[in-house]
Amino acid sequence: MASDLPMSPHLEQIHGEIRDHFRALANGFQRLDKIKDSNRQSKQLEELADKMRECKRLVKEFDRELKDGEARNSPEVNKQLNDEKQSMIKELNSYVALRKTYLNTLGNKKIELFDTGAGVSGEPTAEENIQMASSMSNQELVDAGMKRMDETDQAIERSKQVVHQTLEVGTQTASTLKGQVKHSPPLPDIIMWRTIPNKLT
Repeated sequence: MASDLPMSPHLEQIHGEIRDHFRALANGFQRLDKIKDSNRQSKQLEELADKMRECKRLVKEFDRELKDGEARNSPEVNKQLNDEKQSMIKELNSYVALRKTYLNTLGNKKIELFDTGAGVSGEPTAEENIQMASSMSNQELVDAGMKRMDETDQAIERSKQVVHQTLEVGTQTASTLKGQVKHSPPLPDIIMWRTIPNKLT
């Protein structure tokens, strides 16, 4: 079991925090199934994305601590700790894939904003990710996992900017239209101005 692994107090603390976040993610996705309103589902997915970003930060911290302590551990202990790290990366990646599935189910037409590679149909499933991961070396798996999470972070930031820009354009358009309506001359004045010359002649 992971809890029986020999860890430094700091490493154990980070590991515990990651596991807490994973439990929160599991519960969050279970609650998501019970939410019927699409707006509330989107909000819940955004909260889950925040937890995933925090998990990613903690996994990186776990990795740094692992490297710092490698010299003090036996090769067997280092292998066990690295295996646990790979397990956590796989679990986090499975939540990232699950979130994308929910976004797709919600009919989110902007799903491509969360992808920097191929479209959703070209993305490997969670099972394929695990099979692929088992054939990779530890460092390759870490690099792939970190790269994927970085891409997800960047895509989320881009989508937030698009939403912000869209809201700004909408606000400006509404303000412009309101100003045009307020400063338009009343219709009867226009009619009178056009009919007076006719009467004079």
